[in-house]
Amino acid sequence: MDAGAIDEVARAFGAAARRALAAGFEVVEIHAAHGYLLHQFLSPLSNRRSDAYGGSFENRTRLVRQVVAAVRAEWPESLPLLIRVSATDWVEGGWNADETVLLCRQLRGLGIDLIDVSTAGLVPTAVIPAGPGFQTEFAERIRREAGVPTAAVGLITSPAQADHIIRSGQADMVLLGREFLRNPYWPLAAAQELGQPAAWPKQYLRAAPQGSKER
Repeated sequence: MDAGAIDEVARAFGAAARRALAAGFEVVEIHAAHGYLLHQFLSPLSNRRSDAYGGSFENRTRLVRQVVAAVRAEWPESLPLLIRVSATDWVEGGWNADETVLLCRQLRGLGIDLIDVSTAGLVPTAVIPAGPGFQTEFAERIRREAGVPTAAVGLITSPAQADHIIRSGQADMVLLGREFLRNPYWPLAAAQELGQPAAWPKQYLRAAPQGSKER
């Protein structure tokens, strides 16, 4: 990619945000993790460029900053802008947690409201110590050292676990994926388990039997 093509990428992200706003979306998230293009620019494992977009930390993060600025220019300040990052490649010489903290400090100033903190996804040789909540330590560190709200993800499966992450200050939000695929009623079950009020979606109530306790 030459400089013109890189600039076009940033413009395309901005145009996508503009379309999302016109379509009525209220939140957008920039994907800069898991081996996708923005992550490829961030990591020394994939970025072997020798121009203004390669080499130093400042150069490797340049495209991400351009994209964030382009999206924020189209996305109202009143609506949240998120970005997903891989906090570490889990490989020696790759993108790491120290660099992630530095980048997130810059992104806060560019208008990012929350960091969605994942890891890895760039190279198949990464040795990932996967286990319950194994990525929450990165969310906690970014939250503390970069001064920006974070979301924790990755093998968070139980309501008690999610509740502990929030109550202990490891993250401001927990994002779930596979658990919702396994059980689309997870939020209702979690609310019941944690003793919190929750309402069924109104659309579901139309199908509930008369007198049902689920109404």
